[in-house]
Amino acid sequence: MEETTPLPVDDSFEPPELEAGRKLFAGDCTFLLGAAGLNQIPETSLPEIAFAGRSNVGKSSLVNALTGRKTLARTSHTPGRTQQVNFFDLASRLMIADLPGYGYAKAPKDQVAKWTRLVNAYLKGRAQLMRVLVLIDARHGIKDVDRDIMKMLDQAAVSYQVILTKVDKVKAGPLEKLLEKVHVELARHVAAHPIVRCTSSAKKVGIEELRAELARLAP
Repeated sequence: MEETTPLPVDDSFEPPELEAGRKLFAGDCTFLLGAAGLNQIPETSLPEIAFAGRSNVGKSSLVNALTGRKTLARTSHTPGRTQQVNFFDLASRLMIADLPGYGYAKAPKDQVAKWTRLVNAYLKGRAQLMRVLVLIDARHGIKDVDRDIMKMLDQAAVSYQVILTKVDKVKAGPLEKLLEKVHVELARHVAAHPIVRCTSSAKKVGIEELRAELARLAP
């Protein structure tokens, strides 16, 4: 029988903050548009949160788990299905941007290169972008393609936070060691948020805390 990963203890949120996060993400969440080019990225004044990560890391699943909706963001067992920047308006208080996965995609190389240019240009030039959530599969840890994104965000002075996904698939001991390694590595990155969140969309691990953290960024 597989050992169950315990829920990471996090006492940084008071009950009112957890409730604020719940209420925010229980509000209306509307798909605004999918931008395939910079000219299609919407002009808004809302603070923005972007979800970035390798293909099949669970970005769309995490967006769905946070909002409590099963099909808000499209999920697939085929890596690389998200081929544009998908924008969601959350209760007219926060904009969510689901970015194309990087590192692998079942698409022609020129198409992948186009997505990469779009994502990099978006991340560097979005004034209202409050934070980028860099999702890391807890089974695999930080890879060089993740480091490339982190380095780019450091250089652009864009705040980002590492979110470990699929922690239900990792035993407690290896997860603790991974967290130690990630914290050591992040200490060398100037734009990295110091707190790493552990999540599982399937088991709802860490979802409540992440909602509360993101609610702090919404007016």
